[in-house]
Parts: sequence; structure tokens; C-alpha cells
Amino acid sequence: MIDPDRDALLKAPNYDEDTGYGWDSGFMFTEGRHKGDLEPSLEEKEPYGLSDALVLIGLALIAVGLIGGKTRASIRLTGVRPKTVARARKLYEIADQVARDHARARDAVRVTWNALRREQIDAKLSAVPVARLFKEAPVSQAVQDVQAAGARTARDVLDAGVPGLEHMGMDRSSAEHAHTAARLLADDIGATLSVRVDPVAPGPHTVALLVALQALLEAGAEAHQTARAGEELAGELERVLTEAEPASGYLSMLRAGREQRETARSAVTELRSLMAIAEQEGHPARFTQTSVDLLRVPDDRNLGLSARADFESRTSQYYGLLAQVVDPEDALAGH
Repeated sequence: MIDPDRDALLKAPNYDEDTGYGWDSGFMFTEGRHKGDLEPSLEEKEPYGLSDALVLIGLALIAVGLIGGKTRASIRLTGVRPKTVARARKLYEIADQVARDHARARDAVRVTWNALRREQIDAKLSAVPVARLFKEAPVSQAVQDVQAAGARTARDVLDAGVPGLEHMGMDRSSAEHAHTAARLLADDIGATLSVRVDPVAPGPHTVALLVALQALLEAGAEAHQTARAGEELAGELERVLTEAEPASGYLSMLRAGREQRETARSAVTELRSLMAIAEQEGHPARFTQTSVDLLRVPDDRNLGLSARADFESRTSQYYGLLAQVVDPEDALAGH
């Protein structure tokens, strides 16, 4: 409590004139050399202490950092073009797809052609008795035993192999002789074989071959050029897309180094050029249509009725395409 008889200038701020009493509060030092003294009031202290000055300096530095960081981030993000990269990826996918579809169609022809040749070679080997493999030597009892055991033809000898012939009762020397002779015979037949497609009474391999050839023919003569163009474009796009990857998004661009960012910006420019040329030449539409044509499967695929009829109507085109797809040495000798 404050003495009521004090002069008004000395009275506390909370002074009641009716009672003559007043009060005030403060803090007292409880230790140290000023123990027992009152701490100075806020008005007596300096308005800005050291801590306040440090806070102001810190705020100024934060403001500068934010402004500078934003500027640097804006510079780093220059050249981000996610839509351009996405369009280029789509073009790459359809270009790569048509190349793979065409390669798959040609592989189907090769596989079915080799199966048909293998079938006809096996048929010829099955007509050659084991005894004919020993032209320069008399047929031994061992050969007769092998024939009795079930290996009666050159095809059987190849299927059994040397170990199998030995298990059938042939000595190793005779088994090796028979197997070598059968292999040479198969090679000779394969080198001179002239396979002709029979659409009237075709086997499963013939039907599969005709269906595979029909898919390529229906795709058109330009399918090969379209697939080549797709393969070349896909190769170029794949390389440039790898370089442009940082430009596909803001986060990837921020993570990229300076050299990568510069490369990405140049790559985006190259992507635009490649896409513009492709659009001008009509590649995207041709790629898509050719893929559809190559994947088109006839309803009677198992019977191959449409392919067989088509083969008879343009036989020379089927043989010509077959000669282009298969190895030249395996191409048909007769048309």
C-alpha cells in the first residue's frame, strides 16, 4: 500500500482519491548485488534491447532469403513442359507399337514356314529305312536289332540320338555312323527341298502360314515402310525423351543439376521439332491404322478359309511376300 499523505506526483498510478490509498506492482531482485532493489519499469528500460534487434535482423534475412530463393527456383523451373513431354511419349508409344506389331507379324510367317518345312523334311526322312544309312557297309545284326526295337527310319534315328540307339542294342560306332548319316541326309533334304503350299487339303502348318501371310498382305505394301518409319522415329524419340525427362515435372526439374536442366530444355525443343515433322507427314494416323491392320484376325482363323481362298486368287503375291520374309535360301523354288 502507498502512503496517502504523499504528494500527488509521488502517488501510485492506481490511486483512489476517496480513500487516499493506492497501489502499484513491480519486480524485485532476489539475488546478486542488487538483491532487495526493485527492477526498473518497462518505461525506464530501453525500448529496443539486443534481443529485439536480433529479431529484426533475423526477419530481414528471412525476407531476403525468401525473395532470393523464389527467384532462383523460378530460374530453375524455366523450361518445364509436362504436356510436351507427355505428347512425345504418346507418339513414341504408337511408333514403337507399329514397329513391334510388324516384326511380330513377320516372325509369325517365319515360325509357321519353318514348321511347315520341318514337317515335310520329317516326312521325307520317315520314308528312308535305317539300312540305307549304311550304304558302304553290310547291315549288321545290331542294325537289325535296332529295327526290331522300333527305329526303322532315318527320322527314328535322329529322334533317338546316339545314346538312344545304344540302348536299343546298337554298338556306339554303328550308332554314331547311323546318326551322322541321318543328319547329313536331313541337311541335304532341307537344302534341296521345294515346298509348295496346297490350299485344297492343307495341314495345320499350311493353314497357319496362309493366315500369317494374309495379315501382312492385308496391311498393305506400305506396311513395311510404315513400320520402318515407326522404328526410326521411336529410336530418336527414346533418346530425346531420356534427355528431356527433367522437363516432365517441376519436382524433377528442381532435383536436376544445371547441365541436366540445360540439356532438358534443348531436348524439349527437339521433341517439338520431331512431333511437328511427324504430324506434317501424317505418321501418327498411319502408325495407328497399320497396327490395327496387322492385328486383325479372321473369324475362321483355325480353318483359314478366307486365307486359302485369297491365296488361290493371288498366289504369286503370297509366294513373293514369303520370299521377302524368310531367309533367301529357304524361299520357295517354284511359283
